[in-house]
Amino acid sequence: MTMLDRMRRHKGWLKWSLLLVCIAFIIFYIPDFLQSNPDAMPSDMVARVDGRDITVQEFRRAYLTQLQVYRSAYGGNVSEQMLKQLGLDQQILQQMVDEQAALAEASRRGLDVTDAEVARHIVTMPAFQEKGHFVGHARYAGMLRMQRPPMTPEEFEESLRRSLVIDKLRTALTDWVTVSDQEVEQEFRRRNEKVKLQLVSFPVDSFRAEASVTDADLASWFESHREQYRIGERRKVRYLLVDVEALRAKAQPTPREIEAAYNESIDLYSTPEQVRASHILLKTEGKDEAAVRAAAEQVLQQVKAGGDFAELAKKYSEDEQSASQGGDLDYFGRGRMVPEFEQAAFSLEPGQVSDLVKSQFGFHIIKVVDKKPASTRTLEEVRPQIVDQLSFEKASARAGDLAEALEKEVQSPADLDRAAKTHGLTVQESDFFTRDEPISGLGPSPQAAAEAFALNQGQVSGAVRVSRGYAFFTVTDKQAPRLPALEEVKEKVREDVVKEKAKELARQKAASVAASIKNAADFEKAAKAAGAEVKTTELVPRESPLPDIGVSAEVDKVAFSLPVGSVSEPIETDSGVAIVKVVEHAQPTPGDLEAGRDALRTEMLNERRGRFFSAYMTKAKQGMKIEINRENLQRVLG
Repeated sequence: MTMLDRMRRHKGWLKWSLLLVCIAFIIFYIPDFLQSNPDAMPSDMVARVDGRDITVQEFRRAYLTQLQVYRSAYGGNVSEQMLKQLGLDQQILQQMVDEQAALAEASRRGLDVTDAEVARHIVTMPAFQEKGHFVGHARYAGMLRMQRPPMTPEEFEESLRRSLVIDKLRTALTDWVTVSDQEVEQEFRRRNEKVKLQLVSFPVDSFRAEASVTDADLASWFESHREQYRIGERRKVRYLLVDVEALRAKAQPTPREIEAAYNESIDLYSTPEQVRASHILLKTEGKDEAAVRAAAEQVLQQVKAGGDFAELAKKYSEDEQSASQGGDLDYFGRGRMVPEFEQAAFSLEPGQVSDLVKSQFGFHIIKVVDKKPASTRTLEEVRPQIVDQLSFEKASARAGDLAEALEKEVQSPADLDRAAKTHGLTVQESDFFTRDEPISGLGPSPQAAAEAFALNQGQVSGAVRVSRGYAFFTVTDKQAPRLPALEEVKEKVREDVVKEKAKELARQKAASVAASIKNAADFEKAAKAAGAEVKTTELVPRESPLPDIGVSAEVDKVAFSLPVGSVSEPIETDSGVAIVKVVEHAQPTPGDLEAGRDALRTEMLNERRGRFFSAYMTKAKQGMKIEINRENLQRVLG
């Protein structure tokens, strides 16, 4: 019996009602961790944090859950391989380690969450409510079963308990943090102050062709900047490589293993139902709701009378992001939109338009453009990638076992050759490399380079994980740090000189143009006469991308400090030089400040408390024993 079963006996006000709600946002904000098995062996875990295990099962579930969130949001365009390249697996592992570290710290401080606290939180969560009331235990359990992968109430309640414990820890540690009225006002003005600019830019790249460089220039530059080309200590190693790729040919999976892997990870090959819709939104925040409804009804009448939906969206919609696109929201899965919007969108057929749909944002008019049914790729469709994954897992496991055996055999440099002969491997020698360079034959491996520079000559390393597998190596030669001859770094010097000369040409051109337009009556006409093009912005806040310049703190600093009508001196940016004229300067009104004060204070407070909590936990983790089982992680993910 779950805690909600017990609560139902005492809470008669909990009512049944129907709600089509997807709770994907819960997965975003409440990590799904199952109860750790205290008897789990090291082979069943991917990490251990102060005695708290993160098991293979927990990690795989969290990984599948996050993968489904991405696929729900972006559809079939997101492959598992793409997410691995983006480091999704490492991000999830780090999040799980951080969660367990926070739980360990909360336990140390005696913080806990009761069953009643968990239950109270569940029955008030918007995802589990209909018309202000909890949807009922059966509906609650059904909604959890609909998740991918499915969840039981016990699993969800345990994950929620952990989240609430960490919230208590965060509150206990940061409750003292405050934000003053003055700080809020200063930040509000900084964010909402805007300027309209006319600007002329002189990109460095546009002057590179004119930047002629002689050998004398190179020699002079090199002589005055020699230290920046200093070559650090370099080393050469002999190494024995246990190559995972070389083991794959003998590590092919059986048909039964392939089928089992497919069934176990069926969610990876499934794409949820998606809908493509457009909408027109009339916001109600701070307005008379009845008046907004009446206005929305008028727009709806125009739509139903055959009006062009896209044009009406551009004219009337107050959703700034989609209005310019004719209201188009592209494809989305369940859980991306608020419940009322989602229920309406998924109930319509392509081409149909909804009646008014009320949400927390206002009144929506929704038009469904297209629908994609849920789909699952067949075993035959994904067989090649499963075979590839399983063969890599098997080869990785064999490589790990062989590396473990070699640990006992390789105790001196001479053992490298004996072990290579015994196991059919080869010993190779690298070129010289610095601490920051890849080792030839092994690929980028900061760990291997660090190990090589920690060894003394005559020593041999243990098994070091590299991109190709495992390596054992010994240092065979060293080169002390030195200043190189120009010929060794000539191309790098040439690039630096060309860049500097192009920048100087940009400065000169900007200075010349500035002299002719600084006090001109017509800035644009004068700039054109000087051979420069003027581009004009809209009213923009700080940190906005500017034409040909991008985001520039240097331009912002000058532009927001000049009076209207003033022209700046040439401003150096990361990409070149710019001159700006301030056309308009708009300050937020007291009313704007009053309307946005509370939301900004909350944001600033959360950000400040978040920074403190993060710093505190970084320090706390230094006192914890944190172990990562990379081999198991590799086996789980392939």
